[in-house]
Amino acid sequence: MAYNLLKGKKGIIFGALDENSIAWKTAERVHEEGGTFVLTNAPIAMRMGQIKDLATKTNSEIIPADATNEEDLQNLVEKSMEILGGKLDFVLHSIGMSVNVRKGRAYTDEKYDFTAKGWDVSALSFHKVMQSLFKADAMNEWGSIVALTYMAAQRTFPDYNDMADNKAYLESVARSFGYFFGKEKKVRVNTISQSPTPTTAGQGVKGFGGFISYAEKMSPLGNASAADCADYTISLFSDLTKKVTMQNLFHDGGFSNTGVSQEVIDVFTE
Repeated sequence: MAYNLLKGKKGIIFGALDENSIAWKTAERVHEEGGTFVLTNAPIAMRMGQIKDLATKTNSEIIPADATNEEDLQNLVEKSMEILGGKLDFVLHSIGMSVNVRKGRAYTDEKYDFTAKGWDVSALSFHKVMQSLFKADAMNEWGSIVALTYMAAQRTFPDYNDMADNKAYLESVARSFGYFFGKEKKVRVNTISQSPTPTTAGQGVKGFGGFISYAEKMSPLGNASAADCADYTISLFSDLTKKVTMQNLFHDGGFSNTGVSQEVIDVFTE
């Protein structure tokens, strides 16, 4: 059901790869709620995914951009404002990658060149995106910037590897840049700490199926799906959350505040 929550609002959505991705679901929901946007992803990711199908479905244009490259981001921001006809109201950062995870290297045996690349893509890119927006004065007042994170930034999930460190850095950037964006531009910056979600990226983590099963048993409301996360993101893009900023918002069915559930106890007492 649509409510026209984003009618007249314009933005950029990073990271839509395929129909399993949260960015993809969010783009569909933004379109349903009356928003318009530019889609962007790294050229290599675009070759792997089906972003052109999403662009057709949502009547959107695509601007390839490497989110770790400042020139690419500057071009993206400038062209997006040209295409959309003015400043932006929302931006979604849905980007994450660990080379160590992809190469099967343990957290105790990281290759640091891999670590640096994953940090740049997954975390520092969020600062680069916001700095590009800030310097270009590209955001309208009361605009909203959202990035996706995971609870491994606060608690240890061994196989999440160096992505846990990346997410912790990402959340810190949201708080720090959120202060300046709020004070000087009246723009909100938040992160959503999402349930483990079977996206293409998420399924690359060792033992990810176990993550999902355990979280489902622990969460009073069950895991939040990619579509659920899209709905929550819409609320943060809308004018209904104008005073919410610098927050890490848990969207996990109650997992983050549950010590243990009866379902988990039952497994160990059978």
